[in-house]
Amino acid sequence: MKEQQGERGTRAIGGVPVGAIGLGAMPLSVEGRPDEAQAIATLHAALDAGVRLIDTADSYHWHADEVGHNERLIARALATYGGDTDGVLVASKGGRGRPGDGSWTVNGDPRHLRRAAHASAARLGVDAIGLYQLHKPDPEVPFEDSVGALRELAEEGTIRMIGLSNVDCAQIRTAHAVLGDRLVSVQNRFSPAHQDTRDTLDLCTGLGLAFLPWSPLGGISRSAVDDPATTPPPTTSFHTLAATLHVSPQQVCLAWHLAQSPTVVPIPGARRPASIHDSAAAATLTLGPTELATLGR
Repeated sequence: MKEQQGERGTRAIGGVPVGAIGLGAMPLSVEGRPDEAQAIATLHAALDAGVRLIDTADSYHWHADEVGHNERLIARALATYGGDTDGVLVASKGGRGRPGDGSWTVNGDPRHLRRAAHASAARLGVDAIGLYQLHKPDPEVPFEDSVGALRELAEEGTIRMIGLSNVDCAQIRTAHAVLGDRLVSVQNRFSPAHQDTRDTLDLCTGLGLAFLPWSPLGGISRSAVDDPATTPPPTTSFHTLAATLHVSPQQVCLAWHLAQSPTVVPIPGARRPASIHDSAAAATLTLGPTELATLGR
């Protein structure tokens, strides 16, 4: 059933209130991206819909010579938005690269992370990045060294809060020991079709860390990380329940995420204003025990 906006419509990351649904901005800058006008309109639509968490990264770009494309796009969107943006939390990431051939690289060297964070802050036009996340652990660099670089960035004021992405439980515990309260979030892939990281969700719940599922609609609809050759998913229990509730399957999926833990803030992607408007509405959709049982845990 639908409910009025209120406490359930908001979550917190490190004590900072955000809408229960965030926006993963990657699709606005990678392969298949819309033109800039549509991208800006999509970001403005997200803000209109109450989204207050926008997730980006310096590696969210298409061609090799446009590092930071997504960050610059977000900065332009915030600068041209007609409303209040003071409460918007922009979360960026460093530690990955895109050579321009569709592949991804990893670089967790502390020197690189420091340079990357300073460059991201400049592109975003801020003195300090609200939330800065290690994009992926580098197997060639001691994890503690990469995390230590983020701690130094926080101590010098370049970043305010620290997050991790694509990590396991052991790495979360290690980072928590190094960073203490500065560690506020974990961003891992998690969705109805990809639940291998549920142990990290459960650990984050226990530690009070925000859990930001990326590609949260996996198994429900296509996303920017899916193989374009894949066919649309078959009708699932999410589609069936959505028809009963007269909402979209995407809304049901995001409401399912919110029911998993009070620390969850899904970050669905969008390329069109209508998509993020629909996703944001999931913040007011409550699924009861019987409905959740039909969807699985």
